[in-house]
Amino acid sequence: MNIRKLALYSTFLSVSFCTGSVFAATIKATSGPVKASVYKAPVKAAPVKAAAPAKKVAKARNAPFVAGGEEGVIVTGTHATNRHARQSTSPITVLSSATLRRSGMMNLADALAKTYPSINMSTMGNDAGALTSFIRMRGLNPNQVLVLVDGKRRHTTANINADAGPNFGATPVDLNMIPSNMIDHIEVLEDGAAAMYGSDAIAGVVNIITKKQDHGLNMSAQTGANAYNGDGWQYQLNADGGLKLGNDGFIHISGQVYHTDHFVTNTVDNRLAGYVPAGAANELYTGSVKVPKNSNKIMSTPEETRENLGIDFGKNLTENIQFYGQITYAHRHAEAYENYRVPSGASASNPELFPYGYSPLETIDENDYAATLGLKGGHFFGFDWDLSSTWGEDLDKISNQNTTNPNMYAATGYTPTTVRTSNFRLAQWTNNLDLRRNFKIANVVPVTVAFGGEHRLEQYTIMAGEPASYEYGGTSALAGLTPQDAGKWNRDVWAAYLDGDFHLLKNWDLDFAGRFEHYTDVGNTENGKVSTRYDITKRIGLRATISNGFRAPTMAEQHYSAINVGPTSVLGLLPVSSSEARATGASPLKPERSTSATGGIVLEPIDGFHIETDVYQINIRDRIVQGGNVTGATAISALEAMGVSLPALTQLSENAVQTYYFTNGASTRTQGLDIKADYMFRMHRYGNLTLSMALDLNRTRLTHNGMSSTGSPLLNAQNIAYLTTAYPRSKIILNAFWTIGKWDVNVRQTRYGETTDMMTYQDWTPTASICPIDGKQLQQSSSCFAQFKNSPRWLTDLEIGYRVNSRWHLAVGANNIFNVRPRKLPGELNQLGGNPYDTFSSQVPMTGGYYYGRVNFTL
Repeated sequence: MNIRKLALYSTFLSVSFCTGSVFAATIKATSGPVKASVYKAPVKAAPVKAAAPAKKVAKARNAPFVAGGEEGVIVTGTHATNRHARQSTSPITVLSSATLRRSGMMNLADALAKTYPSINMSTMGNDAGALTSFIRMRGLNPNQVLVLVDGKRRHTTANINADAGPNFGATPVDLNMIPSNMIDHIEVLEDGAAAMYGSDAIAGVVNIITKKQDHGLNMSAQTGANAYNGDGWQYQLNADGGLKLGNDGFIHISGQVYHTDHFVTNTVDNRLAGYVPAGAANELYTGSVKVPKNSNKIMSTPEETRENLGIDFGKNLTENIQFYGQITYAHRHAEAYENYRVPSGASASNPELFPYGYSPLETIDENDYAATLGLKGGHFFGFDWDLSSTWGEDLDKISNQNTTNPNMYAATGYTPTTVRTSNFRLAQWTNNLDLRRNFKIANVVPVTVAFGGEHRLEQYTIMAGEPASYEYGGTSALAGLTPQDAGKWNRDVWAAYLDGDFHLLKNWDLDFAGRFEHYTDVGNTENGKVSTRYDITKRIGLRATISNGFRAPTMAEQHYSAINVGPTSVLGLLPVSSSEARATGASPLKPERSTSATGGIVLEPIDGFHIETDVYQINIRDRIVQGGNVTGATAISALEAMGVSLPALTQLSENAVQTYYFTNGASTRTQGLDIKADYMFRMHRYGNLTLSMALDLNRTRLTHNGMSSTGSPLLNAQNIAYLTTAYPRSKIILNAFWTIGKWDVNVRQTRYGETTDMMTYQDWTPTASICPIDGKQLQQSSSCFAQFKNSPRWLTDLEIGYRVNSRWHLAVGANNIFNVRPRKLPGELNQLGGNPYDTFSSQVPMTGGYYYGRVNFTL
């Protein structure tokens, strides 16, 4: 769909909404307006006090979309003070904690995907990548979304997604390691903002604003399960409350415990099916031990237990100086199923130890913590100031359970069944000094000037696994990292920024921002941003932004390497800085560069009816992607040169051993359209009905495919699809929230657009089939692929709540009532029969219907 058609479609939707035929997605919080609880330096120093609900302000005309029509002071995307969301120059969406709670989802990442159309998640993560949450915004990589907590950069996970797919190479902020009950509201900036915040802010910015009340107690419990399968049972317990810290301070503590069982999609393993299509390579299991046909559980969600803690505090030290801080801690144990190993036959592994076969489990034991300490105040030569230091760290131990090292057992008669395969550590120390001052030019033009500096130290550490995890080809499902893979790396980042906000006329605002950053490993970047807003009338406003940005390669992208061993394949990721990678065409990584432009119109045709329409374009060059795929003898030579001992698998085809690496291999152009609207019907004795709609239309195209030093294209058709079509072309969320008396009802209808992927031909592909592009075997080909489309899907969610009294609230709900699942793959594209869905699609979740109940207590 071209931009002209997008514009026509936006007009149609706006008109449809006016006539009552289109309704929307995010909803009004039952607790009242969004609380402006950001703990920041005021223009005049004031005592630290707990955040209270913002006083109802005069209606801000022509304002950006705020979930459910609420208004609140924003701190994202601007250095101006006391600016409300409906007055911003850039599109900003505010999601209240009540909105997230009514999503029915226990994890923050899932709740965002349910309530915000520009954010999606893949159907399923693979291997250790499944153990960390990855959100995608506007169809871009998870690394291209910047996450802030109270305006401070949040550290990322150390657990890299090293498997091929749209999330390849991602080490984003794991949102689920932040206690969801710690959150007051979330501000989502739908614009490039590298000129303000630095690296990663290409797709947008998610700023999590935490609770800072000095009183009260909130407790809740929720439980639910995927009822159609009868598994995936979950529960979550939450508690948070505030206390006074002396006469002029506060402390707010939030705690959370979460657990979920595996959700498993019932499948039939090809090897256990009892038949093989003519010409297919896969052998049948014909052993004497009877094995259930659904033994392969790889298409599943991890089992996870997590404990989260969050503490916010603040206190006045003097009349003009305030001390504040925040601490978060999370511990997680999670485990994900891998492909089933049959008890006997050519592809069997250690039938002596596992006579009934086995399913390896990849596990993670994770500790994640962060601490911020800061001082701020006013009257420093007329400036407000903020000096802060934040330390964040993520520690991961990756293990392989219920597994064997078959070649070690054959050679020595010994193999472990539980082994540590690697350890990762990522640490980030960020120090900021920010200054801001308001004044008037010629006593006429109000101006806000802000400037400051930042230093960030980043550390990345890889520890090798236990020897038994990598020797003799390594353990099944996940071979450990070798001493050659291990290392410790550091880099320093120095930054300075300047921002000027000019209110040239009563109805015209103009904002300039510039930022310089120096990385000790990848060089310098300079970025700028110009935003403007002009209110034609009190009901019509126009806004636009143009900016350039960047994303520095992460330290994991530069230094990580791994080998993944499947029942019939080996996949090796070479460190891009190694001589082995250079021998297959790799070159050093450099930052991604982006140019973004947005333009929109903001309408309030009648009081309380808000419509916002924005078009955007994001051009990215030098995108860091998977590239340099090689197979056969070249791949084997590269792995052996790194000291990797390949397993002696007799089922390997000529394409079964592959290597690849990270590379600046592509340039893309993403174009899209956002439409948001909301209106509340006040029906007196029949209650209040809030209707809202949020739509994102999105398309990414490849504009350049790089070439390796050996002269071959870096991206094949499959890699290109990961970048361009694995994300829904559209997503619309229609929501109705009705309150009457003690009852509240929320109905949400979500439509996911089409996704398209280029799928690998798997084991049921006839061995005689040849790829016409390279003349090699079609099975496991890295040149020929099958196009697979996930057609559009509608999901229906319902929640019914009842307020027993002022303290107790009960709710029951069902997400995806009609148990809609993704489209299933044909047999020749379904690996081993255990992967019936397209795991790379960011469309409908594979889990189907989910039913839950929740109780809330407030004191």
